[in-house]
Amino acid sequence: MKSNKTSPDLSQIFQKSLVQFFGLSIAWFITILFLRGVELGYSRLLFGSIASFFPVLLKGLLYDVIYFFKSLCLLFILHSVLATFSLKWAKYLFITLVVLLTLLQLSLSQYFLTALVPLGADLYSYSIADIKQTVGAAGGVPIVGVLAMIVVIGVILTIFIKLAPKLQVKWAIAALLPILSLIVTYSRADTLIQSSQFEGEYLNYLTLNKSLYFGNASYGYFFESDSEVDIYADNYLGIGGTMIEGEEDIKPIEYIAESEYPFLRRDSTADVLGPFLKQSDKKPNIVILIVEGLGRAFTGEGAYLGSFTPFIDSLANKSLYWSNFLSEGGRTFAVLPSLLGSLPFGKAGFNELGSKMPSHLTLLSLLRKNGYQSAFYYGGDSKFDNMNMFLKKGGVDVINDEPTFGSGYQKLPGGDSGFSWGYDDKSLFKRYFDVNPATDSRPKVQVVLTVSTHSPFRISNQPSYVQKVEERMTALKFTAMQRNETRPYNNMLSTVMYMDEAVKYFFDEYSKRPDFANTIFFITGDHRLPEIPMATKIDRYHVPLIVYSPLLKRTSKFQSISTHFDITPTIVAYLNKNYGLQRPAVTNWLGNGIDTVRQFRNVHAYPLMMTKSQMIDFVKGTYMINNSDLYQLTPSMGMVLTTDKGVQSTLKGGFDAFRQKNNRMLNGSKLVPDSVITRFIP
Repeated sequence: MKSNKTSPDLSQIFQKSLVQFFGLSIAWFITILFLRGVELGYSRLLFGSIASFFPVLLKGLLYDVIYFFKSLCLLFILHSVLATFSLKWAKYLFITLVVLLTLLQLSLSQYFLTALVPLGADLYSYSIADIKQTVGAAGGVPIVGVLAMIVVIGVILTIFIKLAPKLQVKWAIAALLPILSLIVTYSRADTLIQSSQFEGEYLNYLTLNKSLYFGNASYGYFFESDSEVDIYADNYLGIGGTMIEGEEDIKPIEYIAESEYPFLRRDSTADVLGPFLKQSDKKPNIVILIVEGLGRAFTGEGAYLGSFTPFIDSLANKSLYWSNFLSEGGRTFAVLPSLLGSLPFGKAGFNELGSKMPSHLTLLSLLRKNGYQSAFYYGGDSKFDNMNMFLKKGGVDVINDEPTFGSGYQKLPGGDSGFSWGYDDKSLFKRYFDVNPATDSRPKVQVVLTVSTHSPFRISNQPSYVQKVEERMTALKFTAMQRNETRPYNNMLSTVMYMDEAVKYFFDEYSKRPDFANTIFFITGDHRLPEIPMATKIDRYHVPLIVYSPLLKRTSKFQSISTHFDITPTIVAYLNKNYGLQRPAVTNWLGNGIDTVRQFRNVHAYPLMMTKSQMIDFVKGTYMINNSDLYQLTPSMGMVLTTDKGVQSTLKGGFDAFRQKNNRMLNGSKLVPDSVITRFIP
C-alpha cells in the first residue's frame, strides 16, 4: 500500500529561505546605517561638529557595506541550516543574532568614544583581573547607556517586524546577496581601503566600522602568524637595516652569537650625561618619575593643544630637555620593560611573558649589584599589567603600591561602582617621603609611576581644577574657538593641572632634604593620553624627557629623537664612566643611548608597540612606517605621507629583523648568557 505522504521539496524550502533571508538582510543593512548615525551623533554631542563630515561619512559607509557583506556569510549559513527545519525559527535566530551584533557594535562604539581608539585584539592580552579593574575604575556600565541600548534595540526590532516582511523579491535576485558576501569576504576588501586619509587620528578611527575592526583584529590574533615577515631579514640586516640616503649617522647595532642570543650585543654606549653634570663625592641617587599620560601635545613649549603643565614647563627650563622624545608603547604595559630594561616586546608586552620571562638585565638589577637600594612607588595595584612580577624579576628591593599604603592617604574618587585606580598623586608623593627617611645615606635608584591622569579622570575637588583649566586658557590667550575646541576635554585637562601641582609639591618637598643635592631626576610620560584626539600616528608616543638635578652645570634643549629604550643604557654608561659602576661587556639593551645633538635628527631605528596586540610601527631616522604606510617626520613631529619605495623597503627590512629576533625569544632563546646573569643579577 503506497503512502500519501510526500517528502518536502528542499528546493522550494531553499528558495523561500533565500527570499526571507533577503528581507532580513536588508533590514540588517538599514540597522547598520542607523548605528552609524548613532555613533556620529554621539560623537558630535561629545566633541562638537565633525570636520570633513561628508568625506568621513562616505568612507565610514564604505566600511559599513563591507562589514554588512562579511557578516552575512555567518548569518546565511546559520539561517539556511535552520530554515530546512523551520522558516519561523530561522527568522528568530537571525533577529537574535542581529540584536547581539548590535549590542556588540554599540559597546565597541562606546569604548571608542571613551578611549578614542577602537578596541582590537588587545582585549585578549589582559587578564580577567585587569579587565575587572579597568571596567570598575571607569564606573561600570552607566544607567543612561543601558537605557540608550534598550531604545536602540527597540528601534531595530521595529525595523525587522515592520519592514522585513515587506521586502519580497524573486529568489534568484535574493541569491545575489550570499554570492556577493562570499566575494567581499574572500577578497578582503577592507584591506584595500587606504588606512589614512584625514588629518587627525580621531577622524580616521571614526570612519572605521568598530565591529569589523574588532573582528579582523581577533581573527589575526588567533589565526594569523608572522608569515608575511621576511624570514631571511635577520641574516642580512641588523635592527637598523641599511642606510637611508642623507641619514648616514644612524647608529648600527652589531649583534653577537645571534643564533643563541638574538639580542646580545656589546655595550658600547657612550657617556653623554657626564659633560652636563658636576662630579659628586659619592654615587648620585637616581629618581625616575613616570607621569601617566604625559604627552607633548599638552606640555612644554610648542604643545599644539597648549601647555597645561606650568610647573613642569618651568622645570624643563632648568634642565636637560628633549622635546621630541618617544615612549616605546601606546599604553602603560610597555613603559617599565622599555625604560628600565630596554627589552623587546614579546607577543603582548614583555610583562605578559609572566613566569616565562627570560633572564635579563635591568637598571635596577645592575645598580642593586653595585650597592644601590632599589624601590618602586605606584598609587595603584602593581599586579596590573604584571608590573610586580617584572619588577621582582628585575631586581627591585621594595614595591610600594596601593596594598601597602595603609591609612592617612587619599584615594582617587571612585565611579558609580565605588572602585578607583588607587591613591592620588599627592598621596603617592607623601607616601614616598614617609618611607624614605632623609637620614638614609645609601645610594638609591627609585621609580615613581603616577596614576591620577588615568581614565576615568576623577580627582578630588575637581571643579576647582576645571576652573584652573579655564584660567590657564586665559593665560595662554586662547581664542573663543580654541576654548570651544578644548572644553570637551576639561575634565581630562583638570587632572593634568592637578598632576602638575602634585609634581611641584614633590620637588618642593624634595628640595628640603639633604640628599636632594646629590640626586638626578628623570621625568617622562609613559605614553600620551589617547583619550584626547591625536593629530598623528606618532602623537601617541610623543612624550617629553626632562633630566633635572642640582648637579647640572648647564641646561640645554634638544630636538633630536630618542626613546625609552635609550634611558637605561645612558644612565649605566654615565655611572660607569664617572663612578666606576661595574657593568657587563655584553647586554640585552635594544637602545644605544640618548642623542644629545640639539638639532632635529634621529640616529636610532626602533619598533614601537601601540597596544598589547598591535606592533605595527617602526621608526628609523626621520621616517616611520605604520602598517603599510610610510611617513616622514618633521621637526615638530608632524608626519607627511610619502611613497618612497626604497625607504619603505629599508624600514620594513629593519622591522622584519626585529620581529624575527622577537619571535626567537618567544620560542625560548635566551637574552644574555648565564655567566652574565650569575655575575650581575642579585
